[in-house]
Amino acid sequence: MTLRILHTADWQLGKPFHNVPGDAGALLREARFEAVRRIADLAARYEVAAVLVAGDVFDSNLAADRTVLQALAAMRAFQGPWILLPGNHDAALAESVWTRFERLGCPPGCRIARMPEPVTLADGRLVVLPAPLTERHTLDDLTAWMDEARTPAGAVRVGLAHGSVAGRLPDAADAPNPIAADRAVTARLDYLALGDWHGALEIAPRTWYAGTPEPDRFKDNGAGHVLLVEIEGPGAVPRVTRLPVASYVWQDLVVDLTATDAGDDPAGRIDRALTTTSRPERRIVRLTLRGAVDLAGRLAVEAALERWRGELCHLELEDELVAEPSERDLLQLGDAPVIGRAARELSSLVRAGDAEERTAAALALRFLYLEAGRLERRR
Repeated sequence: MTLRILHTADWQLGKPFHNVPGDAGALLREARFEAVRRIADLAARYEVAAVLVAGDVFDSNLAADRTVLQALAAMRAFQGPWILLPGNHDAALAESVWTRFERLGCPPGCRIARMPEPVTLADGRLVVLPAPLTERHTLDDLTAWMDEARTPAGAVRVGLAHGSVAGRLPDAADAPNPIAADRAVTARLDYLALGDWHGALEIAPRTWYAGTPEPDRFKDNGAGHVLLVEIEGPGAVPRVTRLPVASYVWQDLVVDLTATDAGDDPAGRIDRALTTTSRPERRIVRLTLRGAVDLAGRLAVEAALERWRGELCHLELEDELVAEPSERDLLQLGDAPVIGRAARELSSLVRAGDAEERTAAALALRFLYLEAGRLERRR
């Protein structure tokens, strides 16, 4: 009979989202609980033997009691077993979010894997070997004990750990909490469920990172899923299926607004870049604008951005635009002798000044044009 488990990690409930302020940040915090509710629903639907959470259930050991209670409520649709592994954000300290989790009503089907010892499930058909973190960072490989762990004959062996597999992650760096790349082989594991890397990633046929179920950064790394792992029996290669659970999409876009012909519309380019089939209110966008626009085009761009700020969940702008007044702009400004003379001098600095002068002159020219437009409307 096929053994099914759900593998997830890095919920980081209570994440503050300092880079997404206001109501948008609050929506993203709530979305993480919605993702847990979807995981519970999937666990019940697929009748899994267990949900394995490979660390960082909470963003911090200082998570508020309300956050803990919301987590318990979100998990309610699946009665268990849930195996929750302390990670580097919520390490199993003497007093931690886990001690409060238990005091606030840890359900019978939920187990906090505080100790590196076998957890037997599914009437002995499944044994989970956890490697909990008891401090935020360690230089020791906490999965090493799995090599010598004894389990009943005929049981599927599954490791559960949180850390960095040396030499296998896209971001090459010396990281704490190391995990041997061949641990599944040396420990005779049928599957090794990992957390810490926030994207879904296969390290080896029996070793996977689940990634965070709700994306939290501008990185295209396969976040937003939970892994359904199906194992026919000891020694069988697991079948791993990514099941989407995310509510929000994070996009990193670069748009060059330099005109290529007289009919180019910079605001239209922005609209085309930001218009997709997905719901705009569920998108967090970092938009980098490059190139050069005249002052009239700049006003159209700002109007388009203001409209999109209202439609998107959150818009983060990286403005690298250079203001290049057109002949039309200068003629309009030239109607007023003082403003026209200032505009011509500023335009010269934009074209020929040093970097600091060009930046200051472009900003001054923009304000000059806006002020001229305001005066014109008052006439």
